[in-house]
Amino acid sequence: MTSRRHAKADENPPADHGRIRRPRGLRTRRAILRKAVNIASVEGLEGLTIGRLASVLRISKSGLFAHFGSKEDLQCAVVEEAREIFVEKVVRPAYQFQGLQRLRALCENWLAYGEQGVFPGGCFFSAASLEFDDRPGRVREQIVGLMRKWLGTLEQAARDAQSAGEIMKAADASQLAFEIQALAMGANWSSRLFRDASIFRSARSAILRRIEQVTEATPTR
Repeated sequence: MTSRRHAKADENPPADHGRIRRPRGLRTRRAILRKAVNIASVEGLEGLTIGRLASVLRISKSGLFAHFGSKEDLQCAVVEEAREIFVEKVVRPAYQFQGLQRLRALCENWLAYGEQGVFPGGCFFSAASLEFDDRPGRVREQIVGLMRKWLGTLEQAARDAQSAGEIMKAADASQLAFEIQALAMGANWSSRLFRDASIFRSARSAILRRIEQVTEATPTR
């Protein structure tokens, strides 16, 4: 959940207490986290414990503690794994475009990510944001930081479109980013609660119509 300038940081292998993990250890950790993020998307991060994950994976708790020293460490690692998936599916593909095309691509990719069920429980960050909105601690701080970056990515795309003359100068880029995010999160909520996948079509129409409202007065080149 970040822009391209942050993407290179993802290429560096994670370190643990100053040691670089071996490739085999990285593959094992990634496999564990992929399973963990799917569980958390359905049962919530608080429902994800070392014991629960060990039972699902049929490995010992001590084996998991070798990768994650505590429940909070596991939760933070799962949030980071979800972020990497979000960047891969939503953010990175949009950066082949510029300005207004990038903004539209970010919106289309986000809705496709929710509609296609990348996570079995719907959008991971929509659920995690609601689960941790009032819970203090590292996990909440991590989620807050990532959501701010995502809103910043939408806002920057809108500002770039303004600079290119594609969006009206009078448009409030921050407000536009907020409205896009609110509509997208509302679609995820409705799709999960009412089991209505068609709601993403309604959200797509509403978001694209909102973007058109700030571009329709822009002179045609």
